[in-house]
Amino acid sequence: MIASTSNVFRSGLSLALCLIASLVMAQAPHNAPQESDYYKITTFEPPLGEVIEACGFQMMPDGKLAVCSRRGDIFLIDRPLADRVSAEQFSIYTRGLHEPLSLGYRDGWLYATQRCEVTRMQDFDGDGAAETFETVADGWGVSADYHEYAFGSKPDADGNLIVTLCLTGSFNSDVLYRGWAVKVTSDGETIPFASGVRSPGGIGADAKGRLYYTDNQGPWNGTCSMKPLIENRFVGHPGGFRWYEQAQSVMGPKPTEPQSGSRIVTEMERIKELEPPTVMFPYGKMGKSASGIACDTTAGKFGPFENQLFVADQSASTIMRVYLDEFDGKAQGVCFPFRSGFASGNVGVEMTETGALFVGGTNRGWGSVGSRNFAIERLDWTGKTPFEILAMRLQADGFELEFTEPVDEKTASDPASYSLETYTYEYRSQYGSPEVDHTKPTIQSATVSDDRRRVKLVIDGLQRGHVHELVSKGVRNQQGQSLLHTEAYYTLNYRR
Repeated sequence: MIASTSNVFRSGLSLALCLIASLVMAQAPHNAPQESDYYKITTFEPPLGEVIEACGFQMMPDGKLAVCSRRGDIFLIDRPLADRVSAEQFSIYTRGLHEPLSLGYRDGWLYATQRCEVTRMQDFDGDGAAETFETVADGWGVSADYHEYAFGSKPDADGNLIVTLCLTGSFNSDVLYRGWAVKVTSDGETIPFASGVRSPGGIGADAKGRLYYTDNQGPWNGTCSMKPLIENRFVGHPGGFRWYEQAQSVMGPKPTEPQSGSRIVTEMERIKELEPPTVMFPYGKMGKSASGIACDTTAGKFGPFENQLFVADQSASTIMRVYLDEFDGKAQGVCFPFRSGFASGNVGVEMTETGALFVGGTNRGWGSVGSRNFAIERLDWTGKTPFEILAMRLQADGFELEFTEPVDEKTASDPASYSLETYTYEYRSQYGSPEVDHTKPTIQSATVSDDRRRVKLVIDGLQRGHVHELVSKGVRNQQGQSLLHTEAYYTLNYRR
């Protein structure tokens, strides 16, 4: 009887300890910092029966938000910054466009980049819907191929905008200027601007007004990337070279054909027009389908990342963060994870002056981590500062890391707190590329600055043309907290 009672007691104690352990384990992830502690997602409730696959946004002078759907509709959303956005805040501005993916505004006109043209429209009678439409430019070809997407920039100060034109399929350019970027002038002229585009997913400007677009993995694109749009340059895919005959007066002669199986930095020595990706997004690690680009010029209203770029990924339903590192007139950059958990496949993004980031999504036929077929969402800073690597800058002998908060000197000065590897991708005509040419540079020292916000890493083995994947799992802030995101991916095209 005594033994039996003892066994019951031990069993009860074991059960209690198990329950306590389960509770601790369940609470630990909740108590650890989460992305949602710093950036909150608000999902809008669209009108019943409307399918709004949001790919482009534009804030209007009256405070409404214009949203274009790839299905051909443009909606206006009243009070888009409200805590809750529901169906009654939506109204129809127009229908029947041909896959509009980008919006802009200038001099009272709303501009839409469609598959076939750039159109501007206006609501002159004030009833909330556009009744006046004008073709601004349509100087490129369109076939029945599903792949021929077109993304347009915002009009610049002179009224010009740049349009990136997707190839016919992944490999070919069956109609005029597919696989190119063209300039649409304020008076409606279409001018060849840059060649080598494959499959754009978005276009945007940095804080200095320089344009970039995202291109997706495929032939001549080993992985997804963000590429610069520079006049008369070639950005990698030769599928549209046939149109140099029409463009020669503007662009000059056709560049040298790239050699399949080479590397971008090798081909840059052969092809003077070739511009490398500013940032490569490692495939799978940072998504699989890069899309919209937005710049934080809100002077701190979106958090501590002023003048950095935020890039969407359709497949992973995420937003990435990009810091641009500049020297000698060149820009190259580093990408970081930023925010996951969106409802659909992110495509369009728009940063407002108030510090709100609007995000539009569709899973179309590709699917996405976000399970909804479409979504319109808003990302807002909660006011709390995450412990993150704010910037990663190339030095002659390594990298300088800058943090959003002071670091713990003991962990941040220990080279064992960091791990570093490099790799690149084949520059080839086949679809995509595995990671190749792996190396393991040596982190020789880590020196913390007096203000404890910077760490200098002296590194032996930096590799030009490679992604430098840095993982900083051992670094803590002065409260003992680890980084919210430990991974950084620096694309090193140019050495100091």
